Amino acid sequence: MNIVTRFSNSVRRVEHFWITLKDGVRLSARMWLPEDAESNPVPAILEYIPYRKRDGTRGRDEPMHHYFAGHGYAAIRVDLRGTGESDGLLDDEYTQQELDDGCEVIDWIASQDWCDGNVGMMGKSWGGFNCLQVAALRPPALKAVLSVCSTDDRYADDIHWMGGCLLNDNLWWGAIMLAYQARPADPELFGEGWRENWKQRLQHMPFWPALWLKQQRRGAYWKHGSICEDYADVQVPVFLIGGWADAYTNAIPRMLEHLKVPRKAVIGPWAHVYPQDGTPTPAIGFLQEAVKWWDRWLKNEANGVEREPMLRAWVEDWTPPVGTRTQSPGRWVAEESWPSANIAQKAWYLNADGCLSTGAGAVRDLNIQSPLQVGQAGGEWMGAGCPGERPTDQRVDDALSLTFDTPPLPSPLEILGAPELDLWIASDKPIAQVGVRLIDLAPDGAALRVSYQVLNLTHRDSHAEPTPLEPGKRYRVKVKLNDCGHRFALGHRIRVSISSGYWPMVWPAPEWATLKIGAGESRLLLPVRGARPDDSKNPFAAPETAPPAPATKLSDGRVERLSAYDAVNDRAIYITDADGGVFGEGMVRFDEIGTSQDHQLKRQLTISPSDPGSAAYALTERYFLKREGWDIRADITCGMSSTKDTFTIWGVLEAFENGQSVVKREWREDVPRDLV
Repeated sequence: MNIVTRFSNSVRRVEHFWITLKDGVRLSARMWLPEDAESNPVPAILEYIPYRKRDGTRGRDEPMHHYFAGHGYAAIRVDLRGTGESDGLLDDEYTQQELDDGCEVIDWIASQDWCDGNVGMMGKSWGGFNCLQVAALRPPALKAVLSVCSTDDRYADDIHWMGGCLLNDNLWWGAIMLAYQARPADPELFGEGWRENWKQRLQHMPFWPALWLKQQRRGAYWKHGSICEDYADVQVPVFLIGGWADAYTNAIPRMLEHLKVPRKAVIGPWAHVYPQDGTPTPAIGFLQEAVKWWDRWLKNEANGVEREPMLRAWVEDWTPPVGTRTQSPGRWVAEESWPSANIAQKAWYLNADGCLSTGAGAVRDLNIQSPLQVGQAGGEWMGAGCPGERPTDQRVDDALSLTFDTPPLPSPLEILGAPELDLWIASDKPIAQVGVRLIDLAPDGAALRVSYQVLNLTHRDSHAEPTPLEPGKRYRVKVKLNDCGHRFALGHRIRVSISSGYWPMVWPAPEWATLKIGAGESRLLLPVRGARPDDSKNPFAAPETAPPAPATKLSDGRVERLSAYDAVNDRAIYITDADGGVFGEGMVRFDEIGTSQDHQLKRQLTISPSDPGSAAYALTERYFLKREGWDIRADITCGMSSTKDTFTIWGVLEAFENGQSVVKREWREDVPRDLV
């Protein structure tokens, strides 16, 4: 990473200020500003998230927003209502209040003496979501957005549900939100009343994982904030960024296809991180790309951004399927438009002899009743750039699944887009799941997962109106796998693997179902891409950034991941145990504010291979925020189990100041299963 220390603009940093909204609520903000902006107003770039600009995202904010200010922008980082030092209370993700506040913040920024009236909005994850959602409300001063690791459909592609199946990360993320929201406003900024404000937040806080668990269908709750409901609402240029190791990439091709504004996208190999820090590598000069984007749409510079390819994507090559891999071999390719005429769908049949063939064999039903622990080689649903989170060798899961293989490929085959499985399928139970995986099988037998998907078969026709299966009845079901870019090498084989569940990524169906797969008529459809002369050209500069926030690492991060089988108690065990933050940062002290933070989280998921009712999830977590004379700690435990008809979910949160308990909250809810 190249650290830039000299810019065309000298930068003045404003550590903290208030933006007072019409209802009197103050939102806390931090800003990086060209020194002469009051006399020479500049465009502004807003990032608007709930993760605490004072300390929570300080390490990420400082070099990125300083970089933008050095290139002639006012960069403003604002905490949502009810987070950080901002007044008010936070009730949920992406509420109408949050979006309305965002519009008001944009109007406020545009009216300041240092702003020329043009505002861009950007963010990753939560901030990537809400910049699209705010754009759909059309605040007049908003001229463009840059959305990283986000979605247009809150039900289809977020951390709660996948294919109508409950993601176990719903509880993980809900527990992290308990810890994040258990942090008080910083007394040095908030002033008197910070403790009362903290207690009010703690007492008001919803039990996040249960809040989302109750919304089991794609109804009005999820449609709110999903810009796919009407893409025409977004009328400003959109730049989309994603990574194959992230979990939010499927939304990018959809938005490229359906948005009608100037738009472009980059999909790299990365996890859920900004691409200048991209891992798996190669990282890119994302901040340079962002500046070009802002220069075009906020400064009206004729730099040709709108004439660049609509999609640049990293096409991955074979790499050994090791969970700790940090590099992705491959090359950059470009498509001028999306969908691309350069990509054609080609079909292979799943035949009863286990072959994946271009011709159909005899029609025959094949049974699969996977042991319920199938999926332990799947890695994490969302890569965060942490050690060991990638999928491992799929032979572990393939041995317990139905598999179909091509002969060794006579030439390389490249795909870009969403593979699809066109299945004829039946179940002996009214509620059942199917998990499908696309595998690159090396000559030595090592199996690399290229893409996958799960589907709650009651959602086969609709996520909004699921219907039970009629046991024994055959259905034609189309399973769209995650978008991917991959080149299968000469001599490798393509494998399709099918299981009747995918633990520990998703919660199991209420009964252990047997599926019948119609061999000889079910098909794999691959988006096969034709080669172009300019493939392999790297269009990106090397990563650069501004100087980092002064910080001292007090301890390294630690991550352990364990899969095991307890033969005495007949249960499969999956454990992750981490110190040093969700992204493995380690314990860090920000030297300018004398504040350190640490985050510990352990989760254990267990299941018997033949009993869905045995599924159990236990999570413990501790968050520290401290400086001399001020020691804040939050202890959280959460858990989940189920019967055939009901989910039971519980949690305990206790917050401490200098070792003394301040507030303790306990929750326990029984949530009826709705065809899940």
